[in-house]
Amino acid sequence: MIMLEAATNPGTIMGSMTFTRHAAIVVTVLSLGGCANLERHNPNALSQGDDDAYCQTHGGPQGSAAYTACRKNRDVAVTRSDRMERSHRDLAERMLNGQ
Repeated sequence: MIMLEAATNPGTIMGSMTFTRHAAIVVTVLSLGGCANLERHNPNALSQGDDDAYCQTHGGPQGSAAYTACRKNRDVAVTRSDRMERSHRDLAERMLNGQ
């Protein structure tokens, strides 16, 4: 049946191979997209390196009082920012739900 179909319509076999190839590419892209997106959802991992570099540049070497104060101030700022973002998200959700 397949041989007869291929003889009458030569694009059938190539069409199924093309579909399979496209499906494999889509699955691969979605898998890699999920991995790339993981970094964006973990801002603490990204900010740790940034905070360390910033505080070494502006506060002094690791372990110094100025470095420790810099890291503490940046941690307080991040906590405050996270709290503000959470309250805005909660407010938007309440508005959407009509509460």
